[in-house]
Amino acid sequence: MTDPGRTAILRAARRAFARESYDAVTLRGVAADAGVSAALIVKHYGSKEALFEKVADFSEAAQLLLAAPNERLGAHAVRTLVEYRRDNDADLLVRVVFAAGKGDERAQIREHFRDQVTRAFAARLTGPDAALRAALITGQLLGLGAAIAIDRTGPIAGADPETVVALYAPAIQALIH
Repeated sequence: MTDPGRTAILRAARRAFARESYDAVTLRGVAADAGVSAALIVKHYGSKEALFEKVADFSEAAQLLLAAPNERLGAHAVRTLVEYRRDNDADLLVRVVFAAGKGDERAQIREHFRDQVTRAFAARLTGPDAALRAALITGQLLGLGAAIAIDRTGPIAGADPETVVALYAPAIQALIH
């Protein structure tokens, strides 16, 4: 079971680091947005630097997405992304999109994403163009995550997860071969 305080802190921190430079983000501001005290952030994360590292960390996402053999990896990754969004009202990957701007901290988030997600997929792939195929896979997963985030009340939001898997996973699986 997830701690609601930690969840609120991470969501607020993700918003803060997406909107502002690292230097402009304060623990008090994150705390106010999360509805918690700055002391609780320090208790859970220790410092702004440690909180940023948690925001920039995609290792849990990679572990969840890659927890299947290659023969079923496309379906597993899509199912995991859809179910994680529904169970946690959060996305595993989309926060990297907000790191598209300038700044060392945004570059660090993008590099963590490449190292922890895209390169993890590439390491699982065989055959030619593994790095390219991995980048295309993560791009497709990002697109699905963004579509789900945008379409909160539309057809994607209301679709049965297995229908989404059946329609979306074959394109990803074709890149895994």
